[in-house]
Amino acid sequence: MSEQITTISFFRYSGFKSKLWALKMMQFGHAHLKSVQGLSFYRLMGSGKNGGFNPFPDWSVYSLLQVWENQSAADRFFEKHPLIDQYRNKASEIWTLYLRNIAAHGTWNKKVPFEKSAIISQDSPIAVLTRATIKWNWLIEFWKYVPTSQKSLKENPGLEFSIGVGEVPILQMATFSLWKDAASLKQFAYQSTEHRVAIEKTRNNNWYKEELFSRFQVFKTQGNWNGILPNSSSYLQ
Repeated sequence: MSEQITTISFFRYSGFKSKLWALKMMQFGHAHLKSVQGLSFYRLMGSGKNGGFNPFPDWSVYSLLQVWENQSAADRFFEKHPLIDQYRNKASEIWTLYLRNIAAHGTWNKKVPFEKSAIISQDSPIAVLTRATIKWNWLIEFWKYVPTSQKSLKENPGLEFSIGVGEVPILQMATFSLWKDAASLKQFAYQSTEHRVAIEKTRNNNWYKEELFSRFQVFKTQGNWNGILPNSSSYLQ
């Protein structure tokens, strides 16, 4: 088992200058992140319009996914690194979740970034990260079905937070969702008709060039979102 942890940070920006800086960091942030000690994998990502799984970008919200060799490496970055200080100075809101991997299937740019953690709690909230590169010939069909597939997700009482993110608008997309517990996620996976149909369409049509699905235990969060913590669960400290 691994000591690896994953963090995902969400940044909200207000004002033209801050939004322009955030957009520029999608390119220039790499120079800083490539040399961060203990960082084994990362992705700078934008978000979908209105916080959803949307092909059109939201220029005010961005995210940073980071995979760390251990928690000490993550703590050093968030406590001392000048890059995160720049993000704090520019962003109006930052929310970071600390995650331990439970299971992962698939690849991300031909890499397997997540290792199963040595420490897993059965009672913790669950986060799910999915990522896919959509084949060009299936783009229209895929995006036509997205509103239907997302309907039952938004209406699920066990869902605490969700957002669509990605590296390349329209073509390379990801979703991040936060669930009250494993039972809530399981109920959605097995009882949502729209979700089951989406899986069937994916398999039958072979929509994706590459895909990844990963499940995590959430063990810590920092910051806030929409002016408040996303919910009042005890782990959101």
